[in-house]
Amino acid sequence: MAEDLSSLHHVQGRVKWFDPMKGFGFVVSDAGGDDILLHVNVLRNFGQSSIAEGTQVEIVTHQTERGVQALEIVRLVPPERDVSAPVLNDFAHLTDDDLDEMDMEPARVKWFDKGKGFGFANVFGRPEDVFLHIEVLRQSGLADLQPGEALALRVIEGKRGRMAAEILSWEMALEDDA
Repeated sequence: MAEDLSSLHHVQGRVKWFDPMKGFGFVVSDAGGDDILLHVNVLRNFGQSSIAEGTQVEIVTHQTERGVQALEIVRLVPPERDVSAPVLNDFAHLTDDDLDEMDMEPARVKWFDKGKGFGFANVFGRPEDVFLHIEVLRQSGLADLQPGEALALRVIEGKRGRMAAEILSWEMALEDDA
């Protein structure tokens, strides 16, 4: 059955909340109106398993009997990074320009425990793990990670080894690179 194109709308807004365990969350449109349901499958189709509150989104929506739902994510913009309060002391010297000059490294999540607030990723072609901190994840627009999830990382040498200074979903990194 073909989708009625007249019911599709491009909407810009912000993520109100998203719970990966429940498999959904809501977006508030910049134009106002009812909250928009964001299902985890729509997020996965964009290449992510989670999204941070406050992330700006551009989505395609449609009206259903139960309300407005997101069908597709067009673009995500992570929340503004607060450079006045670095996430960790290891990043105190970094500016946004410093981050932008760093190469992206392709990686996969080894494991991540949201409750503990950290995890690790494997960078392709490198033997050592990269530390992932929950606050870096949030500032990068993500809320949680799943094992095997594809990422692009900007990595620094921290006091205790390699650690991610910025974490992007693989799809976001490709868009950033273009």
